[in-house]
Amino acid sequence: MTTMTYLEAGKAALAEEMRGNPRVWALGEDLGRGGVFGQYRGLAEEFGAERIVDAPISEAAIMGCAVGAALAGTRPVVEMRFSDFALCAVDELVNQAAKARYMFGGQSKVPLVAREPVGMWRSSAAQHSQSLESWYTHIPGLVVVMPSTPADNKGLLKSAIRCDDPVVYMEHKDLWGLEGEVPGGDEHLVPLGAARVALEGSDVTIVTWSKTVHAALDAARSLAQSGIAAEVIDLRTLWPWDTETVYASVWKTGRLVVAHEAVTVSGFGAEIAASVGEECFGGLRAPIRRLGSPRAQIAYAPPLEDVLRVDAAAIADAAAALIR
Repeated sequence: MTTMTYLEAGKAALAEEMRGNPRVWALGEDLGRGGVFGQYRGLAEEFGAERIVDAPISEAAIMGCAVGAALAGTRPVVEMRFSDFALCAVDELVNQAAKARYMFGGQSKVPLVAREPVGMWRSSAAQHSQSLESWYTHIPGLVVVMPSTPADNKGLLKSAIRCDDPVVYMEHKDLWGLEGEVPGGDEHLVPLGAARVALEGSDVTIVTWSKTVHAALDAARSLAQSGIAAEVIDLRTLWPWDTETVYASVWKTGRLVVAHEAVTVSGFGAEIAASVGEECFGGLRAPIRRLGSPRAQIAYAPPLEDVLRVDAAAIADAAAALIR
């Protein structure tokens, strides 16, 4: 095990995959200087400008180039800088990458990874702070991944690069500095579609992902002081999502809270709640609760920004209310 940050773990994953497979390369804006957050620092010096490619400021051109390169047999890692900016490349990602395998009768594949940093990062305001994961879970052909720990950021990114389908890979900007133990070796892989039981419990299930996992764990520790044992499930992959692990937990606890930073309305929590309602209704002992951001723009001012956050206190209150 090695202690490293979330950012360093992602960089290590990409470097290992590039060393092991000459068809893996990265492109995007600012990569030559290490990326906006430093997540590519040193890679241009090791791999050269032909594999760490600086691109002009056009997300549509970057994604279009990557789709063509993936169809031609390479495995591009596409840096979008912010998930908000990736909206400029949605046509290439959604109408081309996601549909190519189907429209060509299985004769082609598009093994690209679109890295889209997400989430609220202090005072980044409405155009740099969104969590848009539910948009992509709606699109057939896309895999959607949201790691919450350094170990998962390494293992999931390596699995995403090896996946033969396009992967939307969403790293939370506020986790870059998070430190944790990361397994060494090139073969540390976390399978896509497998959730992680971050904390076992018997009274209420809390399902979440990305940065909100850490708020949920804090909530569970607070609940434990009141004698409530919460089970925290880190979904890790939103599509495909691990229904088996979630359903088993809900049948055990009889209660479900789904928490995420994205807007509550049409958030992926709604999909989980509906699915659990259909498949586990007989085991529910209380209504399902969803927690997410209000349907409002993300403010620049810190006090207003904080109103939109789903924190440990809100999660703990929701879970305790289900027990009552």
